Order: sequence, then structure tokens, then C-alpha cells
Amino acid sequence: MTVIVQEALLAGDEVNQTETVSQEKMGSSDGPLESDILQLDGGFMTPDSNAFGHAFRDYEKESVRRAGVQEFYRTNHINQSYEYVLSKREHYGKLDKTVMSIWECCELLNEFVDESDPDLDEPQIEHLLQTAEAIRKDYPNEDWLHLTGLIHDLGKVLLHPNFGGEPQWAVVGDTYPMGCAFDESIVHYEFFKENPDFHNPKYNTKYGVYSENCGLENIIISWGHDEYMHMVAKMNKTTLPPVALFIIRFHSFYALHRAGAYTHLMNDEDHEMLEWVKIFNKYDLYSKSKVRVDVEEVKPYYQSLIDKDLLVFFAVLPFQTEMVIIIDGQKKDIIDVGININWA
Repeated sequence: MTVIVQEALLAGDEVNQTETVSQEKMGSSDGPLESDILQLDGGFMTPDSNAFGHAFRDYEKESVRRAGVQEFYRTNHINQSYEYVLSKREHYGKLDKTVMSIWECCELLNEFVDESDPDLDEPQIEHLLQTAEAIRKDYPNEDWLHLTGLIHDLGKVLLHPNFGGEPQWAVVGDTYPMGCAFDESIVHYEFFKENPDFHNPKYNTKYGVYSENCGLENIIISWGHDEYMHMVAKMNKTTLPPVALFIIRFHSFYALHRAGAYTHLMNDEDHEMLEWVKIFNKYDLYSKSKVRVDVEEVKPYYQSLIDKDLLVFFAVLPFQTEMVIIIDGQKKDIIDVGININWA
């Protein structure tokens, strides 16, 4: 598949300038005020602080969320082992949980707040739309990237009882490779000392079970929403381009795209696609704010992407028996209809 995208804009490069949206709460029970809605005009501007007025990803800053975030990573780092991840990949690789459309899935995430995130305490659908809309400002012609922004965190449905009701430490937070040494750049690295793999000579060396430049597609990454979403999309033969799948799988791999760790495991293709992860991270991280997106205003646009070339059930969630589409209001088996989606 050929995907035509404009030249990647690295951090610090801006397409347009936009006025800062006021976040002052003026109080109204009739819905969001204009000052509380993320505006769509102009390019996305990186804010100086998160929703709490602090620097982004500051895990040491005293805040109402600090203790909870720290406890989250303690539990995560103790329990995420190589064998544990393999067991989760096998269990969820059956894709036998629930059938849902993308938008139904987005709405389902309204019930959850990410306990690992020091920057935002809003329901997850807010973050999905903030990310997608911020991307849309700077890359208006790259609809594949808009959709990637919308669905990148949909794997967090693992928190819902219909998908296993997994604990937060097994779904959200930064990700990192399993089967080799934990890098000290990983947030709250100190808690890994209680992880069984930390003391296992098979897994605690630089390369561990891998070889130099083996390629990130061949590594086992810690289990969570990123890996699950990547697995579901890939196994259901999504037509999004490979770089979109790379973004989905590694957007929480901060030790790599922020600290430069684990590059010894990357191949040439990984280095090329990593640039897009870095770009995506600007919108994923810095779009988090108390400024709301008008859901009803933007829903038709994203629904049009979901419905592109008639495909409604976009293989975002695991299917019990078969993938279906809707044509003229009628459900049809995917094998009965020829579909060709070109994200160009």
C-alpha cells in the first residue's frame, strides 16, 4: 500500500499559529462554553504546562495524583515479566471477547481515567479527540493519521469487564521491552528490582533473548493497551499503513522515543518510522488539557473515516467469529464483499 504524507515536521516546527484558548471556568450547566472547547482554527501549539499547571511527565512534582501514579508504576514494574506478557498475548490473541464499532468503543472509554497519567484526569474519550484534533490542525490532509490519533488508545477497553476487566497496571502506562535488561531511563526504574526478570541472567543483559538490530517487530513489549490494539488491528488485517501500526504499538515506549534507549535493537525501517512516533507524541502528550472538544461537532468527520469505503467495523476490537461490514444498513460477512481502502 502506498501512503502519501507530507514531510514530517519535527518537534518545534509549527505549521500555523493560533490564539491560546482560554481555559478559565465560567460556570454553566447548559454544556461547554466556547472558552472550554478546543478550537479548530490554526495550527496546534505546544502548551507550557499540563492540566494541573505543572510540567508534562513530571513524576516527582508534588500533586494530587503523584502518590497514585507512583503506586501504579510500583505494581506495574513488579508484575510485568517476560512469562506474564507471553501468557497475555496468548490469551488475548484469540480475539474472542466482544464485537463493537469504533465509535462505540470510544464512548466506552468515557468510564475510565488513566491512573498512570500525571498530566490528565479526564475520561479517555477526551484524550482521544484532543489528540486527533491536534493532529488534524497540522496535518489536515493525512486522514490516516487523524484516525490513528482517534484509535491509538482504544486498547484501554481491556479495563472494561467485557474485555477481561484487567487492572490498570496491566493496561496503561509507559511500555518497555521484556526479555532484556530494563533501562534506567524507564520511569520509576527503581521498582524493577522486585521483578523476577531483574535477577534472571537470561533476561537481564543488554541483548537478553535478542540480537543486535533484530528489529522492533521481533521484540516482546510489556503488556498493555498499545500491544493489544496493535495485535487486534494487525490480526484483522487493517488497511492503515505500517507506520500507523508502528505508532499504535510504540507510542508509550518513552524510553526509546524520548530517552534514546534500546536503539541497539532497531533496524533501518524502525529508525525511519520512529520519526513519526516522535511527531505523534507531540500531539498525544501535549494536547492533554482541560480544554474540551465538542464531540457532536467533530463526530461526523471521524465517523466518515471509520466508514471509509463502506468499512464500519474496522477490526478495532476482537471479533467472536467473523468480521462484518454494513452496506445499505445490512450486515454482511466480509468475505462476501470486496473492499479496497486506500489511505492516500
